[in-house]
Amino acid sequence: MQEAAKDWIGRTRTMTDVITPRLLAEFRVMLGDRCGPGELPAGFMWCLAPDIHDAQELGRDGHPRLGLFLPDLSLPRRMWAGGEVRYSAPFALHDTVTRTSTITDVTFKQGRSGDLGFVAVEHVYDSVRGPCVSERHDIVYRSDPDPDRPAATPPAGDAWAALHAWRVTPDTVMLFRYSAMTFNGHRVHYDLPYAQDIEGYPGLVVHGPMQATWLQNLAASIFGAHPGVFRYRGLSPLFVGQPVTIEAIDSEAGLDLRVRRDADGVVTMQASAERG
Repeated sequence: MQEAAKDWIGRTRTMTDVITPRLLAEFRVMLGDRCGPGELPAGFMWCLAPDIHDAQELGRDGHPRLGLFLPDLSLPRRMWAGGEVRYSAPFALHDTVTRTSTITDVTFKQGRSGDLGFVAVEHVYDSVRGPCVSERHDIVYRSDPDPDRPAATPPAGDAWAALHAWRVTPDTVMLFRYSAMTFNGHRVHYDLPYAQDIEGYPGLVVHGPMQATWLQNLAASIFGAHPGVFRYRGLSPLFVGQPVTIEAIDSEAGLDLRVRRDADGVVTMQASAERG
């Protein structure tokens, strides 16, 4: 299986999309006060050129079935693990954007909860002005949860004297809107029985890219422009109804950022940002 999975490295596909006024308006309304500067706020690229498949091509989780573009690693659960985003030129309203996606790596590890698979995908977004954004997207594959094994309780994050902080309590409407804009059919974001009974979560899961979008826009608000480089990593799930603080502190390279649950101090996503 592991050797066969390596054959997927180098597979490429290209899709196009147009930045419309309606999509931009939806994105801004979804972000609300957590919207940074720029005609198109940071993180907007994740709304462009989504995977579009017929219903019969979907997996049990509502995502496109494994084996179409992403490899089947015989691990049924998949989620965003993290990645890196590099901004080189701004998008503009009405741009036609081409996204070229290439599988660049497939690896396997043993984690505390069992076998893990990691797939790295490189996305390059081009407009008439050339490359605008390039990113590495890390996807983690997991086995189904063991009902006899209690979930680990991560430690609280260290106290920060934050430069700037936003507070938000994600709700079901926010999750629905983000799923709709990104054409994300993953059932953990809207199907509570599936999230609880199949994937073993206590509630609906807040999207990893939405949390990364909050952090990018906080960095852009502090810098006054999109960060040149943004790196992020998911650490712990965030669920609907859990209030969080989105915060940043200075670092040698620019900023360290995180999303932290208010109730227990657990960090759900950490990130760093460098000026462009």
